[in-house]
Amino acid sequence: MALGKGRLEAFSDGVIAIIITIMVLELKVPHGESLAALKPLIPVFLSYLLSFVYVGIYWNNHHHTLQAVRSVNGKILWANLHLLFWLSLIPFVTGWMGETHLTQWPVFFYGVVLIMNGIAYRILALMLIKHHGEDSLIAKAFGNDFKGKISVVLYAVAIIMYLAKSCCQRCNLCSGSRELVYTR
Repeated sequence: MALGKGRLEAFSDGVIAIIITIMVLELKVPHGESLAALKPLIPVFLSYLLSFVYVGIYWNNHHHTLQAVRSVNGKILWANLHLLFWLSLIPFVTGWMGETHLTQWPVFFYGVVLIMNGIAYRILALMLIKHHGEDSLIAKAFGNDFKGKISVVLYAVAIIMYLAKSCCQRCNLCSGSRELVYTR
């Protein structure tokens, strides 16, 4: 059964607005009046900035995608909720990453959330194309979706490289030392 897209758009816009609001509420007021008081907040702010841009890109893409859609169905609603679930985890991993100053596991899970957002968006796109047909405007808009596919691959490569670097540093393989010493 085909449904109007209006409620899906309104709900998605509301959830994304809440996600951005939660992220900005994680920014704490500095404890001091000097510019030096801002220094400890730099990692938190940079994490927020990165995530704000990321959520903004998803909101923009979601908005433009739905402009090419005439109607939705139950599968599309669930695919959209799947995307919103992964987007809603961005404030958590953003805050964790900023508070821990970009340590291994928060950055790893940030990358996992990025990958899952890419996969969820791809699933939504496939459900929309299936609903509207291979010759539809939405199918033409996505084309072969090279950017969507390559972004998931690049997120995975970035995570693997980060984990390899982290492992390399823990084992002193990157320091130029010829002696293999494991440190904690």
